[in-house]
Amino acid sequence: MKIKLPDNVKMILDRLHRAGYEAYAVGGCVRDSILGRVPGDWDITTNALPEDTKKLFKRTIDTGIEHGTVTVMVDKEGYEVTTYRIDGKYEDSRHPSEVTFTKSLTEDMKRRDFTINAMAYNEEEGLIDRFGGLEDIKERVIRCVGNPKERFSEDALRIMRAVRFSAQLDYRIENETREAITELAETLNKISAERIQTELVKLLLSDHPEKLMTAYELGITKVIMPEFDKCMDTPQNNPHHMYNVGEHIVKSVQNIRADKLLRLTMLMHDMGKADTISIDNDGICHFYGHAKVSEDIAGNIFKRLKFDRDTMDRACNLIRYHDDRFPATPRNVRRAMNRIGNDFPLYIEVRYADTLAQSQFARDEKLKLIDDTFNLYQEIIEKKEAVTIKDLAVNGKDLMGAGVSQGKEIGRVLKAMLEDVLDDPGHNSKDYLLEPERLRSFLEGSD
Repeated sequence: MKIKLPDNVKMILDRLHRAGYEAYAVGGCVRDSILGRVPGDWDITTNALPEDTKKLFKRTIDTGIEHGTVTVMVDKEGYEVTTYRIDGKYEDSRHPSEVTFTKSLTEDMKRRDFTINAMAYNEEEGLIDRFGGLEDIKERVIRCVGNPKERFSEDALRIMRAVRFSAQLDYRIENETREAITELAETLNKISAERIQTELVKLLLSDHPEKLMTAYELGITKVIMPEFDKCMDTPQNNPHHMYNVGEHIVKSVQNIRADKLLRLTMLMHDMGKADTISIDNDGICHFYGHAKVSEDIAGNIFKRLKFDRDTMDRACNLIRYHDDRFPATPRNVRRAMNRIGNDFPLYIEVRYADTLAQSQFARDEKLKLIDDTFNLYQEIIEKKEAVTIKDLAVNGKDLMGAGVSQGKEIGRVLKAMLEDVLDDPGHNSKDYLLEPERLRSFLEGSD
């Protein structure tokens, strides 16, 4: 098997080889090259000690020298070069307490997570595959190197990585590896929120976000997001639905494009249903007020997993309004644009994904309503109709010039003006808004 190595990688390998050392491209870059994917980065492993590597290259950075890693800079690109090593005891289910350098590539490979990530390559020797990684690629299997309990005990984050790779590659997880995940899922409590967040987002943005169900089946979501497990226990006996809440959530995530904000929104949009379910005398399930409760739950999840504020605020806003439905009239759409804000187009996408994850009941009518709403939105944008205070033909300075007192009065009058203009965009002119009698009515209405 031949892999085309980038020129910079070939140069680093060649220089190490000329100095008498072994060196290989290793890990994910080899896996991705075999799969015909473009590697995100190229890692190199060698029997050269870090200080030996540093002597061979002009520009290096000690990115993890205590663990044998030196970053070699070529132009503006960085390439991690790591000495073969054997990891010591993992005391925190994440990092080895110490590492021992070794001269054996096989010993180094033994500590890696999955067989598909435990392959090495250079042009002289070709593919080095001592744990069946190539076969597992052919069989589309995620399998631990060696004993899966040992691998997951060393680094609990590998539990989530197994599901994430399964989602990105659409591979199944081998049975012994699955069993070890189920047994050790609780150890994810030892992993930092930031690491959990990263793996969760990668899973959601994959081509197969429905592998979230694998995380549920193996007990992972019970640890990292118990709110989802509650949804899996919540039925939706309702003409509008055909799945339980958790299954509906997963279907809705599948139905929306691979955008971080949108997929997180769909993941959490109905999480409040578990806490708001009521069943009427006919056995029909209702979820009154679930959008607000879902927003609150989402906020807690975002904080717990240390998401950035912008993602949290925008997703929570979409969750708050995800179930807003109204007749498709220009006035209603203008008011919805004002209410929902700049992410109104994303709200439309959320409505589509949500609807397509429901039953066939009235689906055509629902989708037509969404289409009509979006068409009106586009018309409003094209006509540049006012939907926010900053869109008004007047501003605070104009009001002060017309005798309105500074301070809160200005804001109240502008708000009253916007209410008028949202109903009739033809009123958005200085002449109309500042006409003395009308201005007086805005003042009185703002009291």
